[in-house]
Amino acid sequence: MNLPYFLGCPQWQHPAWNARLPAGSAPLERYSQVLNCVEGNTTFYATPSQAQCAQWRSQVSDDFRFLLKFPRSISHDHLLAPPEKDVRDFFEIVSPLYDVLGPFLLQLPANFGPQHLSNLWRFIDELPPPLTCTVEVRHPAFFHKGDAERTLNRGLRERKCARVCLDSRGLFAAKAESPSMIDAQRKKPNVPVHLLPVDAPPVIRYIGHPDLESNREYLTPWVERVAQWIEQGQRPFMFIHMPDNGDALNLVTLWSELLHARLPQAPVLNFNAKQPQMGLF
Repeated sequence: MNLPYFLGCPQWQHPAWNARLPAGSAPLERYSQVLNCVEGNTTFYATPSQAQCAQWRSQVSDDFRFLLKFPRSISHDHLLAPPEKDVRDFFEIVSPLYDVLGPFLLQLPANFGPQHLSNLWRFIDELPPPLTCTVEVRHPAFFHKGDAERTLNRGLRERKCARVCLDSRGLFAAKAESPSMIDAQRKKPNVPVHLLPVDAPPVIRYIGHPDLESNREYLTPWVERVAQWIEQGQRPFMFIHMPDNGDALNLVTLWSELLHARLPQAPVLNFNAKQPQMGLF
């Protein structure tokens, strides 16, 4: 699928997607025929082998992008002050993917606060070119529009590094009545939507309401924003999550219909199985 922006999910396979995606020899190959980027959550929890990365590269086109997360040991356990060898080894392992890497997704824990910003600047400054990253923060001080947030934003602008915009309003607008909702609201941060204009491709992570139709009000402002970015010549990254990601392809379809209505050159994504009627008409 030829998209004028990058659209993806937090994973490339789910049992509920088996009948939805095009035919192919591997889940990533099937996924990449419809969506053109993915969050690399797998590298956060376990580091793959270099051979596995080479296999992933063989399953995607040149226009596909991986936004790999740094291993938990680097971003969370060592708060971006890990042994240098750990970082070098990680880069060596993922090197087969270099030509299809978007910015690394540097997701920082809630205990990474203003006192750790020197670690962040050092880490970003030491990334070997052409590698880049986009930064997601969760400490409350970075959302209060005070000195800490101004310092963070200024440092990111100076380094032309995007600040991930996490939009979890839909998720937290719903009652936690199912195990998937309880788990999602426990794990995902409930933080304000702060968008930082910067000279780098924007990265949006949208976590939806379990009721498909209820997402319209939260997605509508993003439709206009993403359309404007595309019209300005940018290629933003839009990632679609659901409390149960088995439902994510339904939300991808709804999102693509809304954007297509505003920007006809952004095609509607269709999957093999018939979509639920709710939220589509």
